Amino acid sequence: MPAQLLHFAEDRGAAERLARACAMPAAEIASHRFPDDELKLTLPAAAADSPPNTLVIYRGLDRPNEKLVELLLVARHARQLGVRRLLLVTPYLGYMRQDIAFQPGEIVSQKIIGGFLAELFDGLITVDPHLHRINRLQEAVPLAQAIALSAAPSLAELVSQRRERPLLIGPDAESAQWVESAARAEALEHAVCRKVRRGDTEVEIALPAIDVNGRAVVLLDDVASSGRTLAAAAGLLLAAGARSVDVAVTHALFAGDALEVMAAAGIGEVWSTDCIAHPSNAVPMAPLLAQALLKMEP
Repeated sequence: MPAQLLHFAEDRGAAERLARACAMPAAEIASHRFPDDELKLTLPAAAADSPPNTLVIYRGLDRPNEKLVELLLVARHARQLGVRRLLLVTPYLGYMRQDIAFQPGEIVSQKIIGGFLAELFDGLITVDPHLHRINRLQEAVPLAQAIALSAAPSLAELVSQRRERPLLIGPDAESAQWVESAARAEALEHAVCRKVRRGDTEVEIALPAIDVNGRAVVLLDDVASSGRTLAAAAGLLLAAGARSVDVAVTHALFAGDALEVMAAAGIGEVWSTDCIAHPSNAVPMAPLLAQALLKMEP
């Protein structure tokens, strides 16, 4: 049987787009929750009765805790069925931010979760993982085929279509790699703010030394969660004379009241990729993911 793609219900749209781009059959893993919150997962009949040599699992790891258990159950069961090659497409790869112990006793989750996934799968594809103190995804996920793609050029293309002479601004130093990549792709002006974080939701922002008066500014980053950093930067940019401030992000986490906070700060449009399903999705990742998946060595 040829390679097959399996996904969960909440990933259906993006997973089916990827399957079509790869000309690969796709099916859904059924999930039932018992009263005590344990999960019962059931593979589709075709995969269970006639397991493929290569099985692709599509599962984004935003809000990852339960999803990691799902991957453990699916991967171990697939091996028992005789699947020889297991690939994970996880557009958002969780637990990557904790890459160092800042306080004694802190658990460095990045390599632990990366090692866990490497034990389950033969290859992994993700998009814009939150890596800052390492240079290669393989340092976190020890697989020969651990592929990190970037959505920055695709976001830049969208921004260029939506705004005239846009100015790309990164909200903090960590965003520099994505802003620079996006700017190169479309030959756009860019700069990066400085940020001092006072807590999970409290930040201070300093604007870069660039004239924003009358400009259409787009704040670009890999992930938006609380929205506070973007809101603080937008407020300063508008006060400095920016004509408009929009946001382009790879991963639309937008926890809690993030969108309300951003709107109150004067942010106009919000554009994201479909790495995480959200009403702001404007850039499908299927073409980029399919290209990488089809190139993976058998």
